[in-house]
Amino acid sequence: MTVVKVLGDGFSVELSPESQKLLAMENYKNEVHIEPAMMMGDRFEGHVVQGHVDTLGTIKEIKNNGNSFDVFIEVEKKFIAYIVPKGSITIDGVSLTVNDVSADSFRLTIIPHTMRETLFKNYKKGSKVNIETDMFARYVAHIITHQKSALTWDEVDAMTARF
Repeated sequence: MTVVKVLGDGFSVELSPESQKLLAMENYKNEVHIEPAMMMGDRFEGHVVQGHVDTLGTIKEIKNNGNSFDVFIEVEKKFIAYIVPKGSITIDGVSLTVNDVSADSFRLTIIPHTMRETLFKNYKKGSKVNIETDMFARYVAHIITHQKSALTWDEVDAMTARF
């Protein structure tokens, strides 16, 4: 989203028709989660996310564990390949680590601070969420899908060295 107008109590954004048809717009009515972008030359650590939305997910269950919450999110099966255990994922702008992945869903563990201070506090079973999958998984899948011949181990090593 691009901010096109700053108001006294918020801001307005401009969305392309592509974004409007993909996004779960109901999640952007009263508040949004914004993290500042990393500047070129900054120390590199943490999650690598771009701010894109790849697909929508549906909250299937939120389990309160006392000092954390397990959140189970279902996605179209074609996106599971881009969701990696212990990899990065972004849910409505919140950058997180994936714990487990199954055939059509994944599990996140959310600490109480994140549950209180982000859009996660509004989610319930059936809520739609905007998902950015793991960037590296998307890139590797794209390269492999469009490879004309089988990869050698040397080529795989060369690819991973570039990241």
